[in-house]
Amino acid sequence: MKRAKRAAPGSLPVLGLLLLGALPALWTVLLRREAATQRQPDLQPRAPAAQPSGRWGWGRSSAARGQPDGGGQKTFRALLALPAAAQEEQGGERRFAAAGSQPPAAAASPVERGIFWSRELEEQVPPGFAKEEAVAWLSAARAARVASLERGGCGRSSNRLARLSDGSRACIRYGINPEQIQGEALSYHLAGVLGIQERLPPMALALVEARGRQWEPVREELRGSHWAEGAVVSLTRWVDNLTAVVAPAPWGAEAGASRWLQPLSAGELGILPPSQLVELVQWSDLILFDYLTANFDRLVSNFFSLQWDPRVMGRATSNLLRAPDGGLVFMDNEAGLVHGYRLLAMWDPYNESLLRSICVFREGTARRVAELHRRRSAAAELRRRYRAQEPLWAHLGFLSQRQAELLQARVDFVHRHIAHCRAQ
Repeated sequence: MKRAKRAAPGSLPVLGLLLLGALPALWTVLLRREAATQRQPDLQPRAPAAQPSGRWGWGRSSAARGQPDGGGQKTFRALLALPAAAQEEQGGERRFAAAGSQPPAAAASPVERGIFWSRELEEQVPPGFAKEEAVAWLSAARAARVASLERGGCGRSSNRLARLSDGSRACIRYGINPEQIQGEALSYHLAGVLGIQERLPPMALALVEARGRQWEPVREELRGSHWAEGAVVSLTRWVDNLTAVVAPAPWGAEAGASRWLQPLSAGELGILPPSQLVELVQWSDLILFDYLTANFDRLVSNFFSLQWDPRVMGRATSNLLRAPDGGLVFMDNEAGLVHGYRLLAMWDPYNESLLRSICVFREGTARRVAELHRRRSAAAELRRRYRAQEPLWAHLGFLSQRQAELLQARVDFVHRHIAHCRAQ
């Protein structure tokens, strides 16, 4: 075997020049790696100082769930930012490797200013129940007579599906106690204060009076209903062709598998079609609304049922339906506000965890929350709207002082959460 020859002394200056020429390129590579390392933590959401780091679980950290550090759950905002950042970090050099190549046009982001759904995306959300249409139906329903009452199709056995004299139909809900009907009515008008009333079917109150003009055609049916004379019931517009809704990630079947809220993965988000993003816009309003009203009879009840039904998250969400145009309909809100506030100790951990799972909001909803927080006027504006738009409001009354304070406190909490999302 021949030994390798040593480099001749005359070649050393040439080798030194080559090494000096390579130093700038090496330095550039090191700087890029250092910059990438510094950017990486920004992809992970920062938990509030007063909150545990595992914000997607029920208050547990990623370490407590057996996950390595840095594998914590992400909110919508971090996930929406992740695909673009990862592409820049991992493929930045490859994109411009070919001489004369141009960077591809960036796709429109579904998020603006970090925490708001884009205007383009909001414009694709189905309009729901238009204000003018709702006002017209409510006026007609209050003036119409109840032509017939049928069992089934409207929830509890005490409820009835009514056909009105104008040809329209309505669900008539008779509460087990008056606070359920009060909660239904107040939730409907709170949605108006928040600017999301188009997601709820129009609702009016009515007095059960067997000898009254409105109920005259169904006196016999009233006797079989066991409704108390003088009771207040709610009339909610019937909507045809509604279908069940299964919660999407991060609240869907994946959450049921481990009993933790699971985020959308970056890969899934990158390929989500507009229809799914449009649905997530509506879900962000729903979760915020259910937190404010402390409604436990929707997604929260599904989460609660995980303790005995591990597959419940893959089933239909309670009291949530989808219209043919893809719009979500927030049904049966009688557990909100009055009844929900009475049971806060049991259900609030679930509602709060759901709220913390979102960090992208409709700008209009966030603006109204900010106004109610700044003016400390949540109960006052709800009372004003309720009294102005519901003729029978006095038969059920309004929130107690304690309930009004709870509503304002929950508005303040949502406002702080939005501010935290903005600060990340």
